[in-house]
Amino acid sequence: MNGLTIMLIAIVVLVAAYLLYGRWLAKTWGIDEKAKTPAYELEDGVDYVPADRGVVFGHQFASIAGAGPINGPIQAAIFGWVPVLLWCLLGGVFFGAVQDFSAMYASVKNKGHSIGVIIELYIGKVGKKLFLLFCWLFSILVVAAFADIVAGTFNGLAEDGSHIAANGSVATTSILFILAAIALGFFLKNTKFSKTVNTAVAIGLLVLCIAIGLAVPVYQSTGFWHLFVFVYIFIASIVPVWALLQPRDYLNSYLLIIMIVAAIVGIIAYNPEMNLPTFTFFNVNGSYLFPTLFVTIACGAISGFHSLVSSGTASKQIKNEKDMLPVSFGAMLMESMLAIISLVCVGFLASGASLPAGTPPQIFASAIATFLTKLGIPVKVSSTLILLAVSAFGLTSLDSVARVGRLSFQEFFLDSDTDMEHLTPIQKIGSNKYVATFSTLILAFILAKMGYANIWPLFGSANQLLGALSLIACAVFLKHTHRKGWMLWVPMVCMLAITFTALTLKIVGLSTAIMAGTSASVFGDGLQLVFAILLFALGVVVAIMGIRKLFEKEPQQA
Repeated sequence: MNGLTIMLIAIVVLVAAYLLYGRWLAKTWGIDEKAKTPAYELEDGVDYVPADRGVVFGHQFASIAGAGPINGPIQAAIFGWVPVLLWCLLGGVFFGAVQDFSAMYASVKNKGHSIGVIIELYIGKVGKKLFLLFCWLFSILVVAAFADIVAGTFNGLAEDGSHIAANGSVATTSILFILAAIALGFFLKNTKFSKTVNTAVAIGLLVLCIAIGLAVPVYQSTGFWHLFVFVYIFIASIVPVWALLQPRDYLNSYLLIIMIVAAIVGIIAYNPEMNLPTFTFFNVNGSYLFPTLFVTIACGAISGFHSLVSSGTASKQIKNEKDMLPVSFGAMLMESMLAIISLVCVGFLASGASLPAGTPPQIFASAIATFLTKLGIPVKVSSTLILLAVSAFGLTSLDSVARVGRLSFQEFFLDSDTDMEHLTPIQKIGSNKYVATFSTLILAFILAKMGYANIWPLFGSANQLLGALSLIACAVFLKHTHRKGWMLWVPMVCMLAITFTALTLKIVGLSTAIMAGTSASVFGDGLQLVFAILLFALGVVVAIMGIRKLFEKEPQQA
């Protein structure tokens, strides 16, 4: 089968899923277009800031996608393209999109609170504390993995010291993006121009940044960019969302949509063959199809991180409840489409069962650049732009997850009924946003030095377990508010089985390597082992508490 046929099948399935299943969910749960959303009710100019549907969609899509739908499918392609295709489509529709929509729906209906607070409201304070600790540990893993990926796309120096032009241009453009986003944020906040004018300004800034980036590349090592990225996300996670998060996502949304459209047009023009087998083996180099495939492909199928974005940042910006479906369900299906494009890319460049050399972003950029040669676009220009888009994905995810990690840390020390004027010394320190941000990023920086490839398996397992816990929380919320929630049950049970299996295998593997003395980094693997054990234990306890509430009989009204 060729890549064009695969892509067309995916488009038909995903569009039908939105029109039929997504709208049915919205109708079943209920949407009140006249309700005052938390963005207006609790507007504070920092986290609760009303934004247009397009702006929130850009934030949601760029944040949830990151480098995940590129990295996951390409790494999982060792099992063949059919398992990857099926999981991205079935998982994306019935697992991921349902989780994203239910998490945003529950949050908007509960004053924009995060999943952690929703657990406190419907399961209990202890469950909330444990879930927030889980989220904080998970956020550290996400920041570590994505920061290393982004730093790699900025690395302008090859091993022999020569310059990598595409990466140097990506670095320059990304720095300019940050400055342009700040300028755009003040422009949007202090002016009342029409959407047409705002769009023209955003696109103009985008083109200017790219032009300067191509002309003036910056060449620095990965180590330098690690420091740069962490300083940036420290700042990005504490400033008001209107000053950087919203305008940056507004800029990125155009770049990312252009990238996806260009990829689709390129695939149509080139009609690439799939040089990857339909299916290889259940066991490839010691990795089993179950559970490896399902934790490797997180973004693009189902990702627990999405629930944190849906309930942690995006829900606080929704202007109208009718925006929830396109922003959450729609963004997830768009991400599944990106995962399918990544599959076509690796399938085209593969040679039999052997995957092409290079990192997933490099494989993705190389394939798309080749496809676009059919349209007369030079490989250097297109590959630079694709790498830029990938790094934009990653940086936007880092913006969001660092903020989510910071909020999880702060919320751990507070309850919904905490008297904010009479905090204990520990509560004052723990709820301080600077302390929370630094505590999150310092551990992530240590793990980032190990490289994303070493972190990804643990990140994937924790990510999918977080998805299962979020589904449990949303199912309990739907039950308590007398809404149908059975559509969450199958994804919930499946993800619990997958993730507890994967974490068990990871714990055994790390323990064996450390005890046998074959560990490449005893400190790094030891830290991962501690994380794995904590995540497993926290996941078991929170899951049991949630499931008990789910099956608990409601008291009869007198």
